[in-house]
Amino acid sequence: MEEFQVDGGKMTAYLAAPERGEGPGVLVLHAWWGLTDFFKSFCDRLSGEGFVVLAPDLYHGATTATIEQAKRLRSKVDRSQVRKEIIAAADALRSHPYVRGDRFATVGFSLGAYWALWLVESRPSDIAAVVLFYGKRAGDYSGTQARFLGHFAERDEFESLPAVRKVEKQMQTAGKQVTFHIYPDTGHWFFEADRSEAYHPTAAQLAWERTVAFLHDHLGS
Repeated sequence: MEEFQVDGGKMTAYLAAPERGEGPGVLVLHAWWGLTDFFKSFCDRLSGEGFVVLAPDLYHGATTATIEQAKRLRSKVDRSQVRKEIIAAADALRSHPYVRGDRFATVGFSLGAYWALWLVESRPSDIAAVVLFYGKRAGDYSGTQARFLGHFAERDEFESLPAVRKVEKQMQTAGKQVTFHIYPDTGHWFFEADRSEAYHPTAAQLAWERTVAFLHDHLGS
């Protein structure tokens, strides 16, 4: 875990770097479960592909495995503070001595996908690529040069396909390069191996391969 300053206070983030040390930067934003071991292991997998990965702990150490507790954790979040912490994490990643290149990618899961899209709208010139896992946010993406990749479930109680397609259309209308994949026979959290009721190994592997290829294409190796 790395510690950095936010408005005179401190927050922590999980850092994973490739064996050679340096590489392109990727900011990972966790789902409403908090910064669990699954998201840390995802960062480790990305670092194994040559990326320097930073995942801010937006819940300050709190994690959960239940939907009820996740809702409570989300409800307690100070959104203005989260914005500051995400910006601080993005700045920490960009300035990290291991990170190569001026622009980085961001990967968001569910709630984290919402914040990933908020960040690309807030910092349009900093981000080269955005990967979304079953999460979205309507916005104005005309100012960014980022490319977008989305992984969405066929049956999702939280993200309806019409709503997903509406955001995809917004991005396309803004002239952005965007690819949203819909994975058959899946539900929300299908990528997360620690969610046994939702995990879909075949879809998760395909989403992983597409994510890695996309990041290499737009960040380099």
